[in-house]
Amino acid sequence: MFNVLVQMAVLIVCGSVWRAWQPGELDADTVRKALTNLVYYLFLPALVLDVLWHASLGMDTLRISVVAASSVLVGMMLGYFVCRALKLNRAVTGALLLASAFPNVMYLGLPVLDATLGHWARSVAVQYDYFACTPLVFTLGIFVAKYYGADTEKADATRMSWLEILKVPPVWAAILAIILNQASINTPLIVGEVLELLSAAVVPLMLIALGMSLKWNKLWLSDLRLILPICFIQVLIIPMYAWFIAQGVGITDELLIAVVLEAAMPSMVLGIVFCDRFGLNTTIYAETVTLSTLLSLFTLPLWFNWMQNSLHVFFGG
Repeated sequence: MFNVLVQMAVLIVCGSVWRAWQPGELDADTVRKALTNLVYYLFLPALVLDVLWHASLGMDTLRISVVAASSVLVGMMLGYFVCRALKLNRAVTGALLLASAFPNVMYLGLPVLDATLGHWARSVAVQYDYFACTPLVFTLGIFVAKYYGADTEKADATRMSWLEILKVPPVWAAILAIILNQASINTPLIVGEVLELLSAAVVPLMLIALGMSLKWNKLWLSDLRLILPICFIQVLIIPMYAWFIAQGVGITDELLIAVVLEAAMPSMVLGIVFCDRFGLNTTIYAETVTLSTLLSLFTLPLWFNWMQNSLHVFFGG
């Protein structure tokens, strides 16, 4: 897994270098937005459609959703206790609650599972996100951002949260894929080849865009006492919780490893958008994403190796 993370780290560094140097006088945030829009509206829906169309959907799907949803709720609860103990203001509290609850299960989680466990594990990342995390992001996440944020755009936030789910292209791709999957409709050859071609662009573009979103120059030592506990919740405590709850609901072997690795991902990048929109502390959130991502490059191999040894699961190649 170490080699896999090194390869992904190189792509993330490429994004960070672009942010620092801005070649061609192209602003990193503008390029990142263009890349993420391409992924969001075209490449990611193609990947979701391709993966879920052929996925085995059943009780394991429900089990994955239970682990994912409960991990989000436990993360937010622990984040709340940390914020109360530190007596933080509302803008910082709201940002850290989002950072403690929602992991980066697609932009980093999907590449990690794909490269480490194989293409079959992409389905775990997709189900973990779109059957649990995404609905919670656009309901509970927006509610929290609204409650702790500034007064702007608060009035319609709860109503908008449900509507926002319907505006997510990968969600529509997931719905279509489930229909095709359950109807046992085979993928036409040309359609399958196009979906596979589009899907191949997701991982490198996600990682480069992730690198562009990280703001290393703003990681001040004075904020470490605030963000370190949240980072530890994301990369250490939540995966340990997921390890136990996943076994409790009947998840075993390779699937257990995949689910726990998803739970061990750093804070999601999308939260920066919510912080900007609802007046939360965007700087603190960006710092938490940056530090938790850096820490995950060390903790993910530890989780993977520990689980392999614990389950006596050894993968060839």
